[in-house]
Amino acid sequence: MPQSGREPSPTDQKVLVVDYGAQYAQLIARRVRECHVYSEIVPHDLPVEEIAARKPSGIILSGGPKSIHSPGAPQVDPSLFGLDVPVLGICYGQQAMAQSLGGEVARTGLAEFGKSELKVEAPNSILFSEQPVEQTVWMSHNDTVVRPPDGFRVTAATPASPVAAFEAAERRLFGVQFHPEVAHTPRGTEILKNFLYDGCDLLPSWTMTSIIESAIEDIRDLVGSERIVCGLSGGVDSSVAAALVHRAVGDQLTCVFVDHGLLRQGEAEQVEDTFRRHLKIDLIHVKAADRFLDNLADVTDPERKRKIIGETFIRVFEEVARDELEDARFLVQGTLYPDVIESGTRDAAKIKSHHNVGGLPEDMTFTLVEPLRNLFKDEVRRVGEELGLPEEIVWRQPFPGPGLAVRIIGDITHDRLELLRAADAIVLEEIKRAGMLREIWQSFAVLPAVRSVGVMGDERTYGYPMVLRAVTSDDAMTADWARLPYELLETISNRVVNEVPGINRVVYDITSKPPGTIEWE
Repeated sequence: MPQSGREPSPTDQKVLVVDYGAQYAQLIARRVRECHVYSEIVPHDLPVEEIAARKPSGIILSGGPKSIHSPGAPQVDPSLFGLDVPVLGICYGQQAMAQSLGGEVARTGLAEFGKSELKVEAPNSILFSEQPVEQTVWMSHNDTVVRPPDGFRVTAATPASPVAAFEAAERRLFGVQFHPEVAHTPRGTEILKNFLYDGCDLLPSWTMTSIIESAIEDIRDLVGSERIVCGLSGGVDSSVAAALVHRAVGDQLTCVFVDHGLLRQGEAEQVEDTFRRHLKIDLIHVKAADRFLDNLADVTDPERKRKIIGETFIRVFEEVARDELEDARFLVQGTLYPDVIESGTRDAAKIKSHHNVGGLPEDMTFTLVEPLRNLFKDEVRRVGEELGLPEEIVWRQPFPGPGLAVRIIGDITHDRLELLRAADAIVLEEIKRAGMLREIWQSFAVLPAVRSVGVMGDERTYGYPMVLRAVTSDDAMTADWARLPYELLETISNRVVNEVPGINRVVYDITSKPPGTIEWE
């Protein structure tokens, strides 16, 4: 969006997190933002010229799963350290920095995994300023820096890592072998703040107020006096996006809520009531279930489902804009930063096509407005609270744009949708009753289009299984299966089997992400 002739944006000061693999980069980026500094993730093979063109205020080299000595292991271009930009290397990033600048990294036979006791050898160093001399840190490495590059001093050590941290303060280059971004390093956030505030001379300007003010200005600059359509699903992302755009342009915005027949039980009615009553936003409710189900008939491939739903959504929006909104040119979508990463960037293989990122038809006539594109989910919730959205919207569990289509494994039919809707309602009701709604990222039912034998009373049954999925997460980049109490699992299972004819078996998915994804398709 335009930047000229405007106040500085909170994204003007940015830290680039160079991704060396695994999930380290995403976690580091989140921790930097929690320090109120904007961060972006970039691939490790991004040329130094392109990094410089982004005008970073700081660079962090992330950890990674490979050994620095492995064939094909990613390296650091030494010219990166000549940009006069502060750099912090973490774990693999420290090793890559040391090797690139002439230090020595070796496999000493003394690996460190888990907690280690760190001794700060230079209390006056930038990273460890006002830190205790002895502290606990979290390690995960086989290779170790055994000699720092010329011009660097050792600032901390552990029994197995003689160079657990180093710095060249005058060049503003720093490295740590441990992981300050994880909760198991109690002083980790303070160390990151020392790098950001003292090492990079940054201010904590990435705040909810600054994010909202900047987004409003960007939206106004982009759309002018044009009419805008928002594709409203009723979920957190589209709801916050709609509220933000409405704050910026008021009556220029019309929300189009498409009931594609793939929503949860009672959801269509709830969405219409909430947006008409709470937000006072102009809302067009399009009932298009038959159209979507016809287009999805006999389709089993998940990517085809997503693309069909995405294209049908856009066609509905275009028709509404043409017939009722005088050819509105702009379409608001609740795209988030994890959507962008997972849909395939240079540093992240495409995990799935999001209906709002990778699944849009190339010939659509709208220009996209994506005011949340730089935000993680927790940031979106905080923006929603700041905008005054009702709690039931802000803290609603994430729900995929393609809806229940990606929770039926196989072809989609009206009967299967009704089964899944009824089972899913029981899952959410019992999770709420147990008081676990806030601590669980997502909890839902999945219906595989297969059948298994069961027995109810004296009769043999041949029904569908229901897969229960419940995960904990901070941002959906990684997730762990929720340790639901056995009593809760039993209650859900009993209710589903007894109250939903056609389902005769309940199983619980205990797969984390990675290696699985949160959704099944």
